[in-house]
Amino acid sequence: MKPVTIDIAAEAELVESVAFYETRRRGLGLEFESAARGAIKKIQAAPLLHPAQQNGARRFIMDRFPFVIHYIDLPDTIWIVAFAHTSRKPGYWLRRL
Repeated sequence: MKPVTIDIAAEAELVESVAFYETRRRGLGLEFESAARGAIKKIQAAPLLHPAQQNGARRFIMDRFPFVIHYIDLPDTIWIVAFAHTSRKPGYWLRRL
């Protein structure tokens, strides 16, 4: 499996979302983080499973939480571009490309 590189802004999104969910209910933030890390493992196992968009990014839709993980399958790594909440402004993360 290829290693994963998480964009610094994407990592900040993940940390902020974990903290937010934790304030909603104790332990929920950790459940979100576990789900996100599990999603990353699924992406690593089959990075080409999700079709590439016009911008080259692929997207993994999380099951339990309203988030999409945008990533790019590069030759030597899988670059996680964003942990995007589905209610945020669409495409805000595109400037990271």
